[in-house]
Amino acid sequence: MDNHLDCTRSYLPDDCLLIIFRGLHSTTDRNAFGLTCHRWFQIQNLARRSLVFPYSYNPKVYQVYARYLPRLLVRFPFLSSISLAGCTELPDSALSRLGSYGLSLQSLSLYCCFGITDNGLAQVPRGCPNLVTVTLHRCNVTDVGLESLAKSCHGLKNVNLGYCMLISDHGINKLCQGCPLLQALIISYCKGVSGLGFSGCSNTLTYLEADSCMLSPEGLLETVSGGGLEYLNVSNLRNLVGIDGLAALGAGYAMRLRFLNLRLCRFVVDDSVSIIAKGCPLLEEWSLAVCHEIRFSGWSAIGSSCKSLKVLHVNRCRNLCDRGLQALGDGCERLEVLYIHGCRRITSMGLEMFKLRRHNVVIRREECVSVGPCIDDLFV
Repeated sequence: MDNHLDCTRSYLPDDCLLIIFRGLHSTTDRNAFGLTCHRWFQIQNLARRSLVFPYSYNPKVYQVYARYLPRLLVRFPFLSSISLAGCTELPDSALSRLGSYGLSLQSLSLYCCFGITDNGLAQVPRGCPNLVTVTLHRCNVTDVGLESLAKSCHGLKNVNLGYCMLISDHGINKLCQGCPLLQALIISYCKGVSGLGFSGCSNTLTYLEADSCMLSPEGLLETVSGGGLEYLNVSNLRNLVGIDGLAALGAGYAMRLRFLNLRLCRFVVDDSVSIIAKGCPLLEEWSLAVCHEIRFSGWSAIGSSCKSLKVLHVNRCRNLCDRGLQALGDGCERLEVLYIHGCRRITSMGLEMFKLRRHNVVIRREECVSVGPCIDDLFV
């Protein structure tokens, strides 16, 4: 009697083998499992859910990636996540296979894929209608590409358009209108966006990263018009020098705002700060680092109105003086951390008095660029 087990025969149904394979936690175990026989190797391919191409400084490596990507998409038909981050030489043609094998794909990262244009992006929504997260950071896409994405991928929640210099308010509006579940959007350094494209955006939009953008006062109002924002970064606003339009943030649309980054907004004045402090009652963390025009009345308004504030950044604020620091100490009952350094009008005595009055507040000297939760975690 032959006791040899023929691994090519079906002793167990595929779903049982798949359960066994998923129960193997280490990569070594899974590789050994896949090498045992051809059928189990097929199960291994069917079970793979993510594909990440290692970063390399060698452009020839990315040419190899582009050549083998179509084969890998055929080999792993049920991928839910693909990262091509850093594939600077990736051409539009490399995405053609997504049209046939992308139905299960929910996350796609084209981070720094400089060769990807509207032509390549147009192939994505045709075969990947179930996308939830897409990263197009530094891709050469325009409003045309965004429109094609919005027409088919209605379930999109997280979109990274950082450094996409060719997009405008038209593309942003198409994205907002076509993706009613949009939750997180990064448009940092998109200098063609004024903010007007956010008109009519859904209240599902919770996170907006707009660092170093060219938002107009009217555009700022539209960014919060949906009423759902909890996190907003408009640090280093570019075209508002001498024109303080930030009061729009306190106009009643940002009642849910919890994290606000106004770092390097050197033009913001006391009146705007006062309106924001009163109009955003849930603020927990606020960065006003390098906001030179805020004076005593502004700091006093923060102290009296920001009842929920836990973390405040005031690094290098030229017009924060001992009286202003005292006003913060007399108010802001829930303050836990104060980032303060380089405030030339704060004396040693003034800082010590604050520490005595608010001994439970942690004083930190470092300057943070970001605030609140890391929005990048949504794009992993």
